Amino acid sequence: MSHTNIIHHFGSAGGLQSALMESMVRDLMVALDGVVGRLKIDATAPQAVVGQVFDAFDAEGGGQLAAWLVLSREFDHLEPIRQAVNDLVAALSEKFPGAPDVDARMRSAVLLIAVSAFGDAVIGPHLRDMLGLKPDAMRTMIARILPFFYLAG
Repeated sequence: MSHTNIIHHFGSAGGLQSALMESMVRDLMVALDGVVGRLKIDATAPQAVVGQVFDAFDAEGGGQLAAWLVLSREFDHLEPIRQAVNDLVAALSEKFPGAPDVDARMRSAVLLIAVSAFGDAVIGPHLRDMLGLKPDAMRTMIARILPFFYLAG
């Protein structure tokens, strides 16, 4: 694509980057919405959430995009994800009614899953290679930790 085409369609290189970011953020939101939908109908879904969130960050460079947005201080592009993240917390909380401090614990669980998925997408392949670990090592570890958030009293 030539510079002229970029200017014509997007106004600038920054406009092209913004359009790409918006598309990838929409894809991440759709993935998170899918996780929430699954939680509402599948009793075994909480551990499956780990895989879906990791997939959302792995797909099409979502983790790298999130890193770039943060490093370039483009926080406003992350704002559309806020509702999807809060919906995920609410869906997880609904799975464990009556559990003490369930909302706070599910917020912590979502933070752990998301930050782990983000880190795994950005540097995980390189670290796993250095450590001689399998490609799913981080996913497996987080899936093993997740029950402690809703089983602990």
